Amino acid sequence: MHLNISEFLEEQKRGLGEMVENFRKTRVAAARNAARESAARIKSLNERVRALSRSGLRLTAVSHGAAQSLIELQADIVGSALTDAAAQIERMAYTESVKDLARMQAEVLQGARERIVADIARTVGVLKDAAGDARKAVARRAPAAAAAPRRKKAPVRRRAKVAARTKVAPRAKAPAKRAKRRSARR
Repeated sequence: MHLNISEFLEEQKRGLGEMVENFRKTRVAAARNAARESAARIKSLNERVRALSRSGLRLTAVSHGAAQSLIELQADIVGSALTDAAAQIERMAYTESVKDLARMQAEVLQGARERIVADIARTVGVLKDAAGDARKAVARRAPAAAAAPRRKKAPVRRRAKVAARTKVAPRAKAPAKRAKRRSARR
């Protein structure tokens, strides 16, 4: 009987040893597989990082171009304002009456107003161009992003809207509006 128990224990020992060995092998295989998959994911990130850095470089170029245009525009604005101011002061120096001085001052104000409007229009043009260039720089990446499936919005429940509408009494709004109008008139 002692022999049977020893054989049984030896057999159980071998079985457990095989199970431990199989468990080790499967754990090692699972770890290797996970490592391979992780490496593949990291490698796939390289292209995304490169695309992102290229996009950043394009946006940097756009922002530098816009800044350069705005600086040149500012120099232009300041230069023309100083030139106009010098010319106006020179003309004022040769005026003979206060009436002529007042007329010239009105012309100066009109010219300044027109110059400011033109300068704002030029500034807006520069900014619009920069915005368009920025959209183009980012749009190059958009087709890859468009390939990803988009989630649909959850349907809106109409019951909630209907319930919200019925909660407010329609007559309560009218006196509030009248009171608001009265306070606005005063």
